[in-house]
Amino acid sequence: MVPFTKLTGVAAPLPMINVDTDMIIPKQFLKTIKRTGLGKNLFDEMRYTQDGQEIPEFVLNQPRYRQAQILVAGENFGCGSSREHAPWALADFGIRCVIAPSFADIFHNNCFKNGILPIRLPQETIDALMAEAENAPDPTFTVDLEQNLILRPTGNEPISFSIDPHGRDCLLEGLDDIGLTMQKAEKIRSFEGRQREQAPWLYPSAA
Repeated sequence: MVPFTKLTGVAAPLPMINVDTDMIIPKQFLKTIKRTGLGKNLFDEMRYTQDGQEIPEFVLNQPRYRQAQILVAGENFGCGSSREHAPWALADFGIRCVIAPSFADIFHNNCFKNGILPIRLPQETIDALMAEAENAPDPTFTVDLEQNLILRPTGNEPISFSIDPHGRDCLLEGLDDIGLTMQKAEKIRSFEGRQREQAPWLYPSAA
């Protein structure tokens, strides 16, 4: 997983509440277990007409937000089913940070496992960031995870945020669950070695 230390990118405003995982990536695209290739169908029903034409009004179809890496959204983002494909689709599109007043718990946890930083902020702060993302001539923000700060395109005072310490460490080091386990590989091998000696009946082929 690519470490997340500091991200400078365009922020796209999505002023909607209760954006569920089926809106993020509709169910018909869940036929893959690969984490790649889902970005083209991110927000599919809001991005495209039924005959596959782009809907120009949708924020990610607008030229200034096509390369967005940050999403500023409404409350309860990522609700609905627990599908991990939702953060996969966001990451494959290029979104590495979602800022919202609240998240569904499972989606929030899945973000950390897929290199996406989910930041919770009060609604009034979200409103200010949303306005800047909509109106700033260049809606480019910097999210500094090492300093826990959001630097704003208007030059207004940076915004601090708090984040789960474990999730923060994993993002900074680029570790998902497998990476965390592999960090303990030597301890796991040492434990297995001791156990083979103390309880060989658990390993019949080696007994």
